Amino acid sequence: MHMNIPACYSFAIASLAPLQLRSAATAFRLVSYPSPRVVPTSLRPSVCVGNNNSLISNNSPATSLRMMSYWNRETCQPTSQYKGEITKEARILALCDPHDAYNKPLYDGPLPEGSKLLAVGSTLADFDNESIINQDPNVIFVSHPNARGPLVELLNKFPSVEWVHTRSAGVDFIASDGLFSSPVQLTNAKGMFSSTLAEYCMMACAYFAKDLPRLMRQKNDVNWEQYPVLEIRGATLGVVGFGDIGRSSAKLAKAYGMKVLGLKRSIPESFSDPYCDEIYDMKGLVELVQKSDYILIATPLTEQTRGLISKEVLQQCKKTAVIINVGRGPIIDEEALIEALTNGDIKGAGLDVMTVEPLPKDSQLWKLDNVLLSPHNMDMTLSFMQESTEFFINENLPRFVRGIELLNPVDKSAGY
Repeated sequence: MHMNIPACYSFAIASLAPLQLRSAATAFRLVSYPSPRVVPTSLRPSVCVGNNNSLISNNSPATSLRMMSYWNRETCQPTSQYKGEITKEARILALCDPHDAYNKPLYDGPLPEGSKLLAVGSTLADFDNESIINQDPNVIFVSHPNARGPLVELLNKFPSVEWVHTRSAGVDFIASDGLFSSPVQLTNAKGMFSSTLAEYCMMACAYFAKDLPRLMRQKNDVNWEQYPVLEIRGATLGVVGFGDIGRSSAKLAKAYGMKVLGLKRSIPESFSDPYCDEIYDMKGLVELVQKSDYILIATPLTEQTRGLISKEVLQQCKKTAVIINVGRGPIIDEEALIEALTNGDIKGAGLDVMTVEPLPKDSQLWKLDNVLLSPHNMDMTLSFMQESTEFFINENLPRFVRGIELLNPVDKSAGY
């Protein structure tokens, strides 16, 4: 099933200059974030004093470009629109690397009224002492990459936990039956990393369209040899997983003059999006890849999406198609992908995620000239990672202590 999206919006951005494109991307980044208002950097205070009297610079590049809507860092109090009775305390365990600089706002504070950080650690042993146990922790903040096992142990150890928040958008790295079957609420950083991954998507398109590997070889060989290149304008981008990342990528693709096809698990009857020309449900995957010149994988990893891009699906791609994966490695059958790349069944692949990470040194992907590899770091901007921590502190903690619905709830039945 698929739907054609009426052209009900008029755009004058297909021929934007690079600076204008950058502005368009920045604007989308701001409006895509859950915060309903944006405050210019010039209006933000320079510093706030943390819990240990350290200074947190709010004008450094590592700090959020916008002030969170419910927390005034100048007064260290909720804004007037969000003052309300505190009904409970947030007693937080941080399942994190204690040296993680991105979590500095959590470690150093200040934290909203009614919130306190009890301990930071990466194993159960780091939290297993009487002073912590007696305080009945009820919130766990997660950013450690190997958190699944320790999180299960913490949930078993502390039945008082009501809420788990992960600094990442994906929750597959902490997914477990114990977490998903429990009444514990789970929230994530959905939307925080959309714009930087959209930039990577367009970079990968240009990498293959302009044949950047050849350019680099010719430069190294001191070889002036002109050759024809492809346009991105007029090409079709198929987006498997038309969520925050997919839509952000589609917006940039439209600025380049591309046609965009989207795929969603379910399509609301009222679906209409100015950045999507046609929308498909899961049954339309083969049709989408058959029509696409560039195929962006931006869906979360669930049992339903594991191996979604199979050998059979890859065989339906154009020989000139490029696969771009910013979702999770296991969504693609990696052996089938290597075979397709080796045999010339598809043109190339841009991979920021792999089935096994770090990518083993003996993987054939390292040796293929038609593969663009990055070490799962295309969302690893200093500002976004810290903003993700600030989102937990400045948006959801004030809500939690007041009994207000949290932002970015994860549908545990769907896995994202």
